[in-house]
Amino acid sequence: MTQKKATPSSITNVRFSRFFTSPFLVLEEVRKAVQSGSVDSVFAVALERENGYVSRYDLLLPSKAADCPEVQRLCERIVKFLLWSSGGWKIMISGPRKICAKIKADYSFGGARDFDVNFMSKVYKKPLVVQIKSLSQLPQTYERALLVDTKNNGYRIGFDLGASDFKISALKKGKVVFSKEFPWDPRNQADPDYHYQMLNEGLKEAASTLPRVDAIGGSTAGVVIDNHLQVASLFRAVEEKNPQRFANAQNIFERLQKEWNVPIEVANDGDVTALTGLMTMGKKGMLGIAMGSSEAAGFIDRKGCLTGRLSELAFAPVDLSLSAPADEWSGDVGVGALAFSQQAVNYIATKRGIKFPRKMPLPERLKVVQQKLKESDSTIYGIYHTIGTLLGYSIPWYREFYGFDNLMILGRVTSGNGGIIIQETARLFLMDRFPDLYEQVDIFMPDEKARRLGQSVAAASLPEI
Repeated sequence: MTQKKATPSSITNVRFSRFFTSPFLVLEEVRKAVQSGSVDSVFAVALERENGYVSRYDLLLPSKAADCPEVQRLCERIVKFLLWSSGGWKIMISGPRKICAKIKADYSFGGARDFDVNFMSKVYKKPLVVQIKSLSQLPQTYERALLVDTKNNGYRIGFDLGASDFKISALKKGKVVFSKEFPWDPRNQADPDYHYQMLNEGLKEAASTLPRVDAIGGSTAGVVIDNHLQVASLFRAVEEKNPQRFANAQNIFERLQKEWNVPIEVANDGDVTALTGLMTMGKKGMLGIAMGSSEAAGFIDRKGCLTGRLSELAFAPVDLSLSAPADEWSGDVGVGALAFSQQAVNYIATKRGIKFPRKMPLPERLKVVQQKLKESDSTIYGIYHTIGTLLGYSIPWYREFYGFDNLMILGRVTSGNGGIIIQETARLFLMDRFPDLYEQVDIFMPDEKARRLGQSVAAASLPEI
């Protein structure tokens, strides 16, 4: 029996359910169509961010692919994924005129991706632009590579900034000699000096336990570029109530560097989570996905380097279906926040008929779900099985944009038996649908040593001495 050739029309039949369309399966169909016919064109996108760093992705397209709605959407979703995984203020695209024109219209102020445009313009302090170019005019990949000194030489201080407290640790040649949590209320403080003074006092207390301070490393939620805090919920009140002083808040780490006069390196908390896995288990080429109130992520490349990529995968697409649930903040559908987070648990649970009090917050709803799982409720098992299946479909898609061989899942959603169900479901799914990837990718959760290490201790290793 001859195998049926893949064509652009066959791409429309790729489904998980009528409410889910795997972008990777559509991508596979596009590649099959290219293999069974001639290449009609190349769709390529290159994103430029700070310091001239560039992330690029190329896709061969078969004949008449530009007229296929699924291919059009796939190309737009590739742009969106690259934008949120890498970040950027300039989108350069090349390919079929119809596809490129639609993307340029979508990623303009007032366009379909207006949220993305405004967010990135805010992050990079310049309007996001889209340029249509010839393939030869697109720049090649040029990524940052910060090699982390996991040996923790010298006398170091590390901090981890949270919403209700921040933690500071002091290390003497890799050994923790001081560790303390400091309560604070950053989100309701409109004076940026509050944040600076609170953190600085904590650093001084930690420094008093060391003979000297050689370096300071930090972990924080939000977007950090070259130690400059671009966007962060910790400074929400400053931005809303005192916008003219917001620059002082954004410069907090640069101000600390001048006062302490030692190397300071601050990274997104997702990257520091991935760093923890490197330090405790020696795993490089690792993508860490934290399933908490939203989806957070961090990445360590195969050389053990931090790349400085944005990795805001909560807004990166994992589902091409137009019927997918919409993210309440960005308004877009099919993004990671609705697949791998407390939001996802709530969405799937309500779709399965589980009722919660209307005003019950998501963390409390998750506790209800986790308790029902302890009682062996088969409906609850189905929630975690669905998330695990979604993760199985997303692993090859994520791997298109990240060179990882290890996937670490963590966060409140993975607590207890729920995490085991997600992990094992994803593993079995890969074994069945993507056997080659099953052999190549290790899916794991952090061990007890990684949980004990903590973000502040891992962050201390960030600066080079």
